[in-house]
Amino acid sequence: MTLAAIDTRYVYDFAEEPPGGRELLGGKGLGLSEMTRLGLPVPRGFTVTTDACRAYLEADVFPEGLDQELGAALQRLERATGTRFGSSDRPLLVSVRSGAAISMPGMMDSILDLGLSDAVAEGMSKATGNAQFAFDSYRRLIQMYGEVVEGIDADRFEEALSTLKRERGVTEDTELDGGDLRELVARYKRIYRDALGHEFPQDAGVQLRAAIEAVFRSWQNSRAQTYRRLNDIPEWIGTAVNVVQMVFGNAGPRSASGVAFSRDPASGSREPHGEFLVDAQGEDVVAGIRAPQPLEQLEEELPAAYAELRKAMNALERRYRDVQDVEFTIEQGALFILQTRSAKRTAAAALRAAIDMVDEGLISREEAVLRIDPSMLEHVLHPMIDARASVTVAATGVPASPGAAVGAVVFTADEAVRRSAEEPVILVRFDTTPDDIHGLAAAQGVLTAHGGMASHAAVVARGMGKPCVAGCDALQIDEATGTCTLGSFIVHEGDQITIDGSAGRAILGAASLVVPDSNPDLDTVLSWADTFRTLGVRANADTPADAERARAFGAEGIGLVRTEHMFFGDERLPVVQEMILAEDEVARRAALDRLLPFQQADFEGIFDVMRGLPVTIRLLDPPLHEFLPSEGEATSERMKDRIRSLRETNPMLGTRGCRLGLQWPEIYEMQLRAIARAAIAVADRTGKPPRVEIMHPLVAYAEELHRLHDLTERVMNEEAPGLAHLCGTMIELPRAALRAADIAAYADFFSFGTNDLTQTALGMSRDDAEGKFLTSYLNLGVVGHDPFATLDQNGVGELVELGTSRGRSVKPELEVGICGEHGGDPASIGFCHHAGLDYVSCSPFRVPVARLAAAQAALAERGTKYEVAGG
Repeated sequence: MTLAAIDTRYVYDFAEEPPGGRELLGGKGLGLSEMTRLGLPVPRGFTVTTDACRAYLEADVFPEGLDQELGAALQRLERATGTRFGSSDRPLLVSVRSGAAISMPGMMDSILDLGLSDAVAEGMSKATGNAQFAFDSYRRLIQMYGEVVEGIDADRFEEALSTLKRERGVTEDTELDGGDLRELVARYKRIYRDALGHEFPQDAGVQLRAAIEAVFRSWQNSRAQTYRRLNDIPEWIGTAVNVVQMVFGNAGPRSASGVAFSRDPASGSREPHGEFLVDAQGEDVVAGIRAPQPLEQLEEELPAAYAELRKAMNALERRYRDVQDVEFTIEQGALFILQTRSAKRTAAAALRAAIDMVDEGLISREEAVLRIDPSMLEHVLHPMIDARASVTVAATGVPASPGAAVGAVVFTADEAVRRSAEEPVILVRFDTTPDDIHGLAAAQGVLTAHGGMASHAAVVARGMGKPCVAGCDALQIDEATGTCTLGSFIVHEGDQITIDGSAGRAILGAASLVVPDSNPDLDTVLSWADTFRTLGVRANADTPADAERARAFGAEGIGLVRTEHMFFGDERLPVVQEMILAEDEVARRAALDRLLPFQQADFEGIFDVMRGLPVTIRLLDPPLHEFLPSEGEATSERMKDRIRSLRETNPMLGTRGCRLGLQWPEIYEMQLRAIARAAIAVADRTGKPPRVEIMHPLVAYAEELHRLHDLTERVMNEEAPGLAHLCGTMIELPRAALRAADIAAYADFFSFGTNDLTQTALGMSRDDAEGKFLTSYLNLGVVGHDPFATLDQNGVGELVELGTSRGRSVKPELEVGICGEHGGDPASIGFCHHAGLDYVSCSPFRVPVARLAAAQAALAERGTKYEVAGG
């Protein structure tokens, strides 16, 4: 071990101001440190740094010096609190909690009441005169320690608790008296001994060391890895561990635990929101073991503590200038703040709170734009149940995350993943745990029998932008029979239901859903974003309806019209097939002449909607066999022969794109005439000529575009002399990017087709990769993200940059954009901004995402930042 490693300090008290920030202490540790130094009522304790976690995970042992630092920190904590760790006389009990630099709520493990033993529990019982409190705390420790440190199945402990309650004839944990809980401790200890072959450890130091190791290891558990992959959190950052003096919300009727949001996390309204339980520890609130009470009721039950909590939340909002998610405990009337972090919230709440905070002078418009996650904006205009639809409400619960979703009922996370490949699903659970993260990601929404606004299901669903109905008391699940009961209705696994997370309703069958057309808060924030961004945002749209939707979402033009989508339909497809089956050019042109009016009408509709904004039209791209049936479905021998003649081993790299246009130029000629005639018709009708951009796909050689450029200019001059238009190409092959200087001689614009450029650059078929090996690549860490969702910046991105610079070396005014699915991905949009592109083009529903992400990229380039609280 190097001297530098030996000299590394691994433990910091909350009262210290450490040299590192959240990267060293984690968000939770940094928050505890800052709150302590702000003078808020925080339990004492210390943080074991992320450096220690990384060192432990690398060597599988504590790094040198950590044991000594832990001993010294415990002694300081004992002196500060007047207690002794492991002593039966004024014992020090602690919690051990994880806390990464980036918030991962519920993904890793915590252990409460650490330091209890047989002797300590007896001592606490005598000192407090409250055996119920002492042995309730002890049984919680045995269960958490058994589950987290030793891996004992949680159901074994829960079954023992349920059995004891049945024997005593009670329904709530709090109805068990001290004697009952002594008996429960004995049963838990037998479970522990039977599972492991040794007794529960009575040495507090042994407990602490094992608990810290367990929290370190939890960084690598499957649910944490899944969460990191879903949220693009780096693997290497590790987690800190916070050792915190225990304060007890389960110490009687003047004690409580709860979660409070400084503003409503569902709507963003300025009133605080949350839940609490009297005589309970914090895990009870999150787990939904008892129905929680709304936060406003705390003012009636413990008014002094409530007033102090409101004061603390106001101070934290002023400090962090963001909505805060605060965990608190009240012990015998005294408030303690256990954690604060920037609250997970719905997109609607994020927008509302950002606007209010700008109005209140807490933040600037730049900060407001930066703090909203662009990927959440797709969920602002949540689907909701059509008000005109007649629905059967089977049961109601807590409206925990807004929006509506329809899907087949599934009862397990694994089944949600499996079945979601075939149809949309709704995950229906008694409650969810972090182990269900993969099922929550796969499902359209979640319905639970227990929990509330702060339950695991609610928090994760809000973060994912999915609807959630929690705490549905009328829901009973029988996995053995594959059924559940919703009120008086029996629902089988696979049956369709609808959940309404905005109103807390579970509805039988598939209700009709609608998507709202606008959101005033979204419009306000996007108007701010538009003043900051420099990157243009267009939409991919193939119909007038798509174009209308794109305009409504703020698109500044159309970056891709896929004309092949206009070749289908009962009237058109037979004509297209006739054209393909034609024996010679004369017959082919006759069929194309019949197609031309259809194409012209389509283009006129789009030009009308876009009202002079640019419209980039890609001429026919897919291979012709896609417009014919399979050989077995062919209606004639002539068609079978043609299908066989068009068959290719790898059609994606075969006769498609510009190769079609060069082999059968009459096809492109027809499309060009339709474009020109549509443009003239719209110009005559409106007095405003469309901005036409004609794009030739799959160019690899400059000579291909040279010839197609000549064809384009000849037809356009014949049909619409004097009409301003651009002729360019889609760059979707590596050779085109490498020879961009040659190609630019015949191009007015480049549009990078990053879907196919990714496939051809990586040698990956998208369909095969995503259905087979790509998931394992992500799990193994071979790749950090799906390259078909987020641009491979070091590979494909370099081709984009190279093609752009080489094209502009010949034509400095060359217009450059992208039109693949990456055009709606925030990280890819940031890359496009820094690469100097003129615009991105994406699906209409992702236009708001692109507008916000483009603004954030511009602000980041200017050095504008905002602070995130907690972890």
